Amino acid sequence: MMLRVSGLFAGYDGGTVLHDIDLEVAAGRVHALVGRNGAGKSTLVHAIAGLLRPYRGVVSVDGRDLAGRPAHRVARAGVGLVPQGRRVFPRLTVAEHLSLAASLRRRDATGSGPNWTVPGVLELLPRLAERLRHRGNQLSGGEQQMLAIARALLTQPRVLLLDEPGEGLAPELAARVREVITGLASAGLSVLLVEQQLQHAVEVADRIAVLDYGRLVFADSTAAVRANPAPVEAVLSVAGAAIPDRTGSVPSGQESTPIGSGSARSVPTGGTERPALFADPPPDAHSSTSPSASPSSSAP
Repeated sequence: MMLRVSGLFAGYDGGTVLHDIDLEVAAGRVHALVGRNGAGKSTLVHAIAGLLRPYRGVVSVDGRDLAGRPAHRVARAGVGLVPQGRRVFPRLTVAEHLSLAASLRRRDATGSGPNWTVPGVLELLPRLAERLRHRGNQLSGGEQQMLAIARALLTQPRVLLLDEPGEGLAPELAARVREVITGLASAGLSVLLVEQQLQHAVEVADRIAVLDYGRLVFADSTAAVRANPAPVEAVLSVAGAAIPDRTGSVPSGQESTPIGSGSARSVPTGGTERPALFADPPPDAHSSTSPSASPSSSAP
């Protein structure tokens, strides 16, 4: 097991956003985390990446507890982050971004997974090779996303966190990003993918977890979700066309069945059963609740 989160509570200004989160991502696997806006997905990513100090709980990579460590130490331990919004430097060229990221590679990177080099990431993401002299603010949204992924890979991560990498991209570019994610898992990385759209998550993930009001309310294999997506869609409160299989075909008999239909009694939704978004922190929470670093200071 590569990434393990256990009993994690986290939040802001004394309020708890994440409640008792347990999550594991094995090497070579993609674990998708889906949920509506405000469910706490980015908060969980920030807590794992060291951008937010948890109140309590474990965040470990290969058995090494990183909870509460600052972001640069978490990155050195092998956790890479592709943040929401991409956050490239507007005045640095693509070549400068890649050179800077390569200089921050982990000291113990050799022998612990793929050894990413600048030529290697340019082969994986050939569009960047055509844009080496372009500044960050001259790139399209899709090119910026590719640059954010390349930048993270050059730090030699073993665990890669991607916070809604397809957000705001044209469909063909978002599909290309998902292809890259599949390839990274095949290369041995543990991938935690934050995704708002279930139909996109099932294209690449091995497991699906649903976060709602700061609690994990569902977790199962992607195959199980494909067979019965109703419990997940009940939490997401989105009805639509049936989820296609990996070939892109809609399973027979589901062509006109809304995903949200069917029973979801096992999923805690609605009414007073849902916790408040900002509940009181756990009794033994640390008195210091400020983030250890601003999200804008994330290491490439």
